[in-house]
Amino acid sequence: MTLTHCLSLKDAYRSLESEVLLLIVGTIALGVAMQKTGATKLYADAFLSLFDGKSPNTVLLGVIILSSICTHILSNNATAVLLLPIAVTTATSLGADPRPFIIGICFGASACFATPIGYQTNLLVYGPGRYRFSDYIKLGMPLNIIVIVLSALLIPVFWPF
Repeated sequence: MTLTHCLSLKDAYRSLESEVLLLIVGTIALGVAMQKTGATKLYADAFLSLFDGKSPNTVLLGVIILSSICTHILSNNATAVLLLPIAVTTATSLGADPRPFIIGICFGASACFATPIGYQTNLLVYGPGRYRFSDYIKLGMPLNIIVIVLSALLIPVFWPF
């Protein structure tokens, strides 16, 4: 947009939100610290204990659901950065390829339709559209379920374990 002069570079820099950038940098640092201290292994083992003896498909579904729930509380970026090392460690513990779990985190973290607080665009239209919190739950929950189910079914097709 700056090359075509639709947006000046000065305006682009002004529109950057320092809080969002700090959140991303902070969560990346937290993710690295969790890996180095062994916290990701601890959380992965705790997560795997919920799915003891289950197939990688079931564990993938659990990872997608977990990331979808977290993204309604945290930002999608923070959710992805925090859960990614846990998903990779979980896949490794199962003896599975981590790629489906990484993609599952991406889809789950993007499935934030049921609350206005989980994603900036949801919050942006909340006031001007005169929406209620319950509007997001009514319309967003079915969308979340569709994304979760289709992700769990289709990710292993394109990225096998």
